[in-house]
Amino acid sequence: MSNGFIIAGTSSGSGKTTLTLAFLAALAARGYSLAPFKIGPDFIDPGHHTRVTGTTSRNLDGWMLTQDYNQTLFDRCRQGADLAVVEGVMGLYDGYDGRSEAGSTAQMAKWLNLPVVLVVDARSMARSAAALVKGFERFDSGVRFAGVVFNRIGSARHLAYLQEALEGHVAMPCLGGIPRDLSIEIPERHLGLHTADDHPLDKEKITRLAQLIETHVSLDRLLTILEASKASGRPSVATRAKTIERVRIGVARDAAFCFYYPDNLELMEDFGAEIVFFSPLTDDTLPEDLDGLYFGGGYPELHAASLAANSPLRTSVKICCQANMPIYAECGGFMYLCDHLTDLDGQTCSMAGCFPFGTRMLNRRKALGYREIQLAAPSPLGPAGLVGRGHEFHYSELSATDSSVARVYAVTPRSGAAPSIEGYRIRQTLGSYIHLHFGSNPDMARHFVASCRLFREERTQ
Repeated sequence: MSNGFIIAGTSSGSGKTTLTLAFLAALAARGYSLAPFKIGPDFIDPGHHTRVTGTTSRNLDGWMLTQDYNQTLFDRCRQGADLAVVEGVMGLYDGYDGRSEAGSTAQMAKWLNLPVVLVVDARSMARSAAALVKGFERFDSGVRFAGVVFNRIGSARHLAYLQEALEGHVAMPCLGGIPRDLSIEIPERHLGLHTADDHPLDKEKITRLAQLIETHVSLDRLLTILEASKASGRPSVATRAKTIERVRIGVARDAAFCFYYPDNLELMEDFGAEIVFFSPLTDDTLPEDLDGLYFGGGYPELHAASLAANSPLRTSVKICCQANMPIYAECGGFMYLCDHLTDLDGQTCSMAGCFPFGTRMLNRRKALGYREIQLAAPSPLGPAGLVGRGHEFHYSELSATDSSVARVYAVTPRSGAAPSIEGYRIRQTLGSYIHLHFGSNPDMARHFVASCRLFREERTQ
């Protein structure tokens, strides 16, 4: 069996997520064991991949992570699988900027030597679709294509018209055409698609997704093409050794806090962490014997009233902060650690109160994009000078700040842009709107676990 393939779109909104889920469902129904991946910093799509396949989907990223890291992660996570299925990001050639391929799906396709299935939204298109496909095929000779799938076609005649237009103009075959089916599309909200927690794909929907491919796409032809273009494998990757001495780190995990890179948790485990999940929504106490806390992003604004009502848990978190326990929070988790949260209706709910700030939701997007941070002062993630990369995407802002709270991130938003100061630290609690990927600098995970170990030693003496 081939190593796998990448599903890429001509632009965002082309339908590649739905098609990826449909391919995963169809291949799983045929009995293939799958290794799913998502290119880019997105948290939501991997959750749906995981729901369909039962295997944790991983993020690959050409800007946040090095080529070696991506290749090693890919090789390790696809071991034992028949096929790797990789969902692209934005349009095939879109990435960090307009001058390079950094962070693009095309870059990853070349790094991993995987062929691309191009998804084209064919609504209101006829012969012009051939010009579009031809342009994508010729733009970068280093990208290999397994075929094109037209999405949201109007009829069988429409598909025939598109196939006629391709003849004699492009090399890649047309693998099929998908009619628009609103019943299998996942609804969207301000941060993208609904999460797997809020919009679970049940067996019936997964079956319908599989039938979509089996009915409208030549899956056998694709598998034959993949086998013919099979790349030589790289050496197998050894399982990473785990540190024996453990510290217990509580990780908030529920519908309000569900945005985590699996690598972040695994890297902490590699350096000696025992991950203990808990729910700020439903647990009235923290797990016992904790040495640190980690609050990822998510949707605290959708669950603000429930989070506020759980005052015992909020109080426990603030007590941990006051006791100098290492606590790391990003985006939605940072909002939870602030004093209060005001939603779009003007309702204000109390949060944990570790930071003397308020946050408020906005009708417009506040920030989106890759970020590089350099620590300007020591923090639970490491000493001054440490550099890491991540991503920022939110519809909220701080409504009140306190200048006495240290800011420890020097943030570079884009190449050539002036750095800004962010990353708030009070005692050993660090919060920011930026989702850091510890794979960009594993020392962040190592230092956080070391901070938790030092706390454990001090509290158990």
